Amino acid sequence: MYHIQFTFIDFIDIVIVSFIFYQIFKFAKGTRAIQMIVGLAFVLLFALVANMWQLQGLKWIIEGVQTIWIIAFVIVFQPEIRHALTNIGKTRLVRFFLKETREEAIDILVKTAQLLSERGLGGLMVIKRRVGLKGYLETGKSLEAKISSDLIVTIFSPYSPLHDGAVVIDNDSIIAAGCVLPLSMNPSLDVSVGTRHRAALGITEETDAVVVVVSHETRGISFAQKGKLLRGLDMPSLKRNLEKAMRY
Repeated sequence: MYHIQFTFIDFIDIVIVSFIFYQIFKFAKGTRAIQMIVGLAFVLLFALVANMWQLQGLKWIIEGVQTIWIIAFVIVFQPEIRHALTNIGKTRLVRFFLKETREEAIDILVKTAQLLSERGLGGLMVIKRRVGLKGYLETGKSLEAKISSDLIVTIFSPYSPLHDGAVVIDNDSIIAAGCVLPLSMNPSLDVSVGTRHRAALGITEETDAVVVVVSHETRGISFAQKGKLLRGLDMPSLKRNLEKAMRY
């Protein structure tokens, strides 16, 4: 008697496939994509029959139709697919890994601010959140480098050609340096607020980004968000503000 062996790998395979089909159905339900998915299911059913009975002519037709169907599906339902991928990025599992990445980046930013302050170096570190910063990134130098305290301190050293601009950080990556930011024109700002701090306020007035500022004159550390500036922060306070800002 023939016994079918069912292993743990088979179980995982079934769970993954079931999850994929469930997500496809969930994505298509209530949208115009459902009719096309039903049609694609019939094509796959015919393909299965053609393979079982070795119907070469039908197999040839179905293979061509399958390719066209997939391309047409991607083109016609591009907005829905983009929306589905965005939702995947909001799932708990993805958010868990992003949280781990952000926590590591926050620790590095706090350490970097401390190093810049101790060495009397000015720094302007923009942390990207939901709103894109493409227009500002184009004013600087694209980097796409793993975030590190040593790299940021080097960028803000007086001999670096990028030290006058801002560093832009996305999750755990430095995506640009030497970026020019808009200056806040808020008339209520104190005259003691310098250019670097006005730039920090300016970008937070126009986007949802947050900014860590280190003054080369006072060695003070500040945090800017939503057009407001918190000055004279210690390391625990800076970390708390960053953690709160990155919960989204």
